[in-house]
Parts: sequence; C-alpha cells; structure tokens
Amino acid sequence: MPFTQIDTPTLQDVPADFRPWLATLIALVLATVLTLVLRQVFNRVYRDDEGMRNAIGKARLPFFLTVTLAGAAISTTTLVSPSELPFTVSFLLWAALVVSLAWLLVVVLSLVEATLLAKYEKDHLNEVSRFSRMKTQVTLIRRVITAVVLLIAVAAILLLIPQVRAVGAGLLASAGLVSVIAGLAVQGTLSNVFAGLQIAFTEAVRVDDTVVVEAQQGVIEDITLTYVVVRTADGRRIILPSTYFTTTPFENWSRGTAELNGNIVLDLNWTAPVDEIRRRVTQLLESTDLWDGRTNSVQVTDAIGGMLKLTIVVSARNSGDLWELKNFIRERVTKELQQNFPEALPRPAAYPPAAPAK
Repeated sequence: MPFTQIDTPTLQDVPADFRPWLATLIALVLATVLTLVLRQVFNRVYRDDEGMRNAIGKARLPFFLTVTLAGAAISTTTLVSPSELPFTVSFLLWAALVVSLAWLLVVVLSLVEATLLAKYEKDHLNEVSRFSRMKTQVTLIRRVITAVVLLIAVAAILLLIPQVRAVGAGLLASAGLVSVIAGLAVQGTLSNVFAGLQIAFTEAVRVDDTVVVEAQQGVIEDITLTYVVVRTADGRRIILPSTYFTTTPFENWSRGTAELNGNIVLDLNWTAPVDEIRRRVTQLLESTDLWDGRTNSVQVTDAIGGMLKLTIVVSARNSGDLWELKNFIRERVTKELQQNFPEALPRPAAYPPAAPAK
C-alpha cells in the first residue's frame, strides 16, 4: 500500500482574519519562554549577588513587551496588506514597540552602569578617590545616552504619523531659521549641559567630594546634566547649576584624595592642663576606627584676652568619618574637662570662678 503524504499545516491554511492573531499568540508564547529561560540563566550566574538579580529583574517586563510587540508587528506587516490594516491599529502597535524598546534600552543602560560600578568598586576597594571619579563619569554618560535614546524614541513615534512627516519636509527647508531660534531658546540649558560634561571629565568635582560653596560646606551628592546637588552637614540640599562649578571659584577638600584633616578649636582658661589633654586626645583617637592614623596634633594656637585657644587637628578617611570623629573628640574632651578640670573652662563674668577639682 503506497504511503500517503500528509501536508503540514501552515499559516497560509489559516483564514486571513485569524492569521495576525495566531502570529501574535506565537510571539507571545515565544516571548514568555525567552523571558523565563533568560531569567533562570541570569539568576544562576548571579546567584551570589542579590543586587544584580534585582537589577536584572527590572528588565524582565520591558524585554517581554519588546519581544511580544516585535513579533506582533512583524507578523501583522507580513500577513496583512496595508490597505486591510487600520491606521490606528498599525500606529498604536509600532508606537508601543518603540516605547517598549526605549524602556528596555534605558533599563539595560542602568544595568550596565551598576555592573561596571560594582566591578570597579570590588577591584579598587581601598581607592575611594578613583571610584568616585569612575562613578561620576559613568553616571553622566548613562544619562547622556538615556536622553539621546528618549529623543530618538519621540522622533520615531512622530515619524509614524504621515502628517508629521510632511511637516518635517517643510521644516527642513527652513532649518537655518529654526536652528537659530532653537539655539537662542535653549542657550542656558545647553550651556549647563556642556558644563556638566566638562565637570565629569575634567574632574573639578566628583560624587562624594567635600566642597565649600556659597560659604557652606557640603558633600557632592549627585551630578546631572544641568545641575549639581550638594548635601550640607545638617541635611539640606543646595542645588547649583552646572555652570556654577565652571565659572565660580569654590573649594574642593577632596581633590586628589578623599582623606581630610579637621580642626577642633577650644577656648580655655590659662589653667587648662594642655599636656593632659594632649595625652587624652591620643588615647581617644587610638580607641576609634574613625581615625586613619595620619594626623594627631594638640597645640595652643593663641593666648590673648585671658584665654587660651587650643586647636586639635585630626584626620579621617573621608568627610563622613571626619565629621563623626570631630564630634567624638569634642564631646569627650569637654565632658572630661567638666568632670576633672572645671577651673579650665571659660565662665561668663556674671558667674563666680569654678572651684578647683579636689
């Protein structure tokens, strides 16, 4: 008995009205499978890094939508003639694909940034200065590329509309006038953008640098394309345009290194036990991890008007540790002077002098 050839069903055997729906369903299934497989692969690769797993998890939804919409768009374009496909459906489908693709690229850029910074921090664990420089530059580059991606996405969506494409041809004819007007309108914004790029690559300031701006000390918390955020010691944020750091003199206490020295100034009476304070400051510094071991100095820097000005100089690895260390030394020294040497403390004229400690 001769074998009968069995024809394999294809999309051409499916009624024309159902072909786009079937192709979209296939794309949906394929996107689901790819998303789950890649999720398992990345979870296995980064099983010891919870931060990276969480970052990759943010890309799951945009990846799923991009693959699904890409399959639906390709299948619809292939199986349905343009005359049979309503413009609204076609526009919404391609616009959604552009949006999901831009979303995926933005998330991938953030993932690349996190990966680079995590690897660099691990390889240069004790080099705070180099890590701050790398963090500033990588973050700013990511923001520049993100802005470009979003701009291209908006332009692509607008070009999907025939009327906009027609208007675009007319605008190109008068590009000279438009460019002049646009340049004047965004002159201030562009100057800040270029200043932000200059800051990142000339390293005038970096994230986590200690600076003095507008007569106030603070730490650089964030550097964007158009402004810089400075966090002061009391928690306030000073928002300065990027051009401030390219046109106005300012102090950068962390230039070249994150290590800092700080002064603690005490006004005391002439009876203050300077040698005892010097010995006690050394003991306090050696008892805390906040001190980096570089600088320890206790000196009488002035003696006028019946008062001694005692200056204690200490050092720390960064501005945060220095702040905590100065407060620690100041509190301990003043407390012990109150308990053991009250006669060394200055007293207002309205109060009688303190009795010597017994």
